[in-house]
Amino acid sequence: MEELINVLTEEEKVYRTLAANGEKKRQIIIDADIPALEAITDLDQQAGDELLIMSNKQVSLLTDIANVLGKSDEKMTVTRLIGYLGTQPDIQAKLTATRDSLIEAAAQMKEINDLNSQLLAQAIELTEFDITLFKSMKQAPETANYDRNAYNTGDILGSSGFDAKQ
Repeated sequence: MEELINVLTEEEKVYRTLAANGEKKRQIIIDADIPALEAITDLDQQAGDELLIMSNKQVSLLTDIANVLGKSDEKMTVTRLIGYLGTQPDIQAKLTATRDSLIEAAAQMKEINDLNSQLLAQAIELTEFDITLFKSMKQAPETANYDRNAYNTGDILGSSGFDAKQ
């Protein structure tokens, strides 16, 4: 049980690190600092790798605990384990507190990532607007030419400097 609690505590630390990186990313995105964003994304990838290792260890521990308790290892979760520990309230309380803290850290990280995702979407939208604006600056305005049915013909003036004929 202690090993499981230690693994959950380590997972929580990694989630808190990811949340802190997410906070840093927000300012990096605002500043449009691409090299810094790449560096912090690499740190996030390393943290994700650590989480995968810890998650596999957690599953392995839960499987072992389920075998010891004589329960189905496929359905064993931390929450179910807490329910099975009714006769050991001290371990049950410690495991519950650790699980709740882990869930809180993961939720905080998810909220920060959602905000950063919205910020990135807005930055992309602004960039697309800028590109469209630059393209339209090179194009001459449409003329007010109409055909016999009063529809705009949409003729575009030439991009040369003079339209005068000699």
